[in-house]
Amino acid sequence: MQAPASPPPRRTEADVVPMEVMEEIRSLRKMVEQHLAGFAWGEASRSEPVKTDVLRQMLDAGFSPQFSRDLLTDLPVEMDAVQAMAWVKGAADRALFTIGNEGDIVDRGGVYALVGPTGVGKTTTTAKLAARCVLRHGPSKVALVTTDGYRIGAHEQLRIYGRILGVSVYLVKDAVELRQTLKELQHKHMVLIDTMGMSQKDKLVPELTDMLAGCDVQRLLLLSSTSRGDTLDDVVRAYEGDNLAGCILTKIDEAATLATPLDVIMRHGLKLHYVSNGQRVPEDLHLPNRGYLMHRAFKDVPESSPHKHTGVEPALMMANAGMVSVGGRRG
Repeated sequence: MQAPASPPPRRTEADVVPMEVMEEIRSLRKMVEQHLAGFAWGEASRSEPVKTDVLRQMLDAGFSPQFSRDLLTDLPVEMDAVQAMAWVKGAADRALFTIGNEGDIVDRGGVYALVGPTGVGKTTTTAKLAARCVLRHGPSKVALVTTDGYRIGAHEQLRIYGRILGVSVYLVKDAVELRQTLKELQHKHMVLIDTMGMSQKDKLVPELTDMLAGCDVQRLLLLSSTSRGDTLDDVVRAYEGDNLAGCILTKIDEAATLATPLDVIMRHGLKLHYVSNGQRVPEDLHLPNRGYLMHRAFKDVPESSPHKHTGVEPALMMANAGMVSVGGRRG
């Protein structure tokens, strides 16, 4: 008896449509989307000139297309330019979660680990928080812990701060040592843990997060004001989790605008605990001043700035973000 013929092998997409043709199709699609974006922008500029002008200002300031679009969805159509900008600033202010004097963790106490990528200022910020706590509760109520046994001089830097403040400093290498050390320090009002800085793409990040969660430690994520928005998004996604208490915004004195980092903080629903604007300990650590932060975020871009959008550039930017229409729904 003859065996049934085997079915012919399935042809892949690459066999059906050559890769070069697919690339050409994608290129043509992008061109069509950009042309549609230009038409949509022109129509929106005629029908909703105030909204498109405010959108342009937000993109100039450094806000993302997604946040700008979402914020402008409910903008009342009857407003003039001044009223619209005031409305947008108010909406952004309501979207920003911050702590006030009553929520200062220095007064509430607890165990907090400062986490984040390299170079965001974790060790200096740890010292600032410790000094802030020493001034209010005394050195005997504070302890410093570091998990950074890899970076040359990291432990020594924290020990110098501890010696100046009269605070004990402990080095731990793993979760077992951390759990034992925290048990010995449970009588302290505040314990601050300085962690090793690592790229958000480092596979050790989940291990650090799990280690801290296993010891019931609240995490504070440090975000640099000078980083790109997509980089900050990657950082937040890498470090997010149940024990993430909020964030600290560093280097605000070095940033041209605060729109980008605040955009990320608001989109991810993070609670902003402190802002840092220099190296001085503890002077350059502050509770968030919402009025000041919003002023810096919506600061006008000079006409001569190479980062200012002109013509249909905002439309192309929105098209690249998958948002062709300004007034309607996403494309």
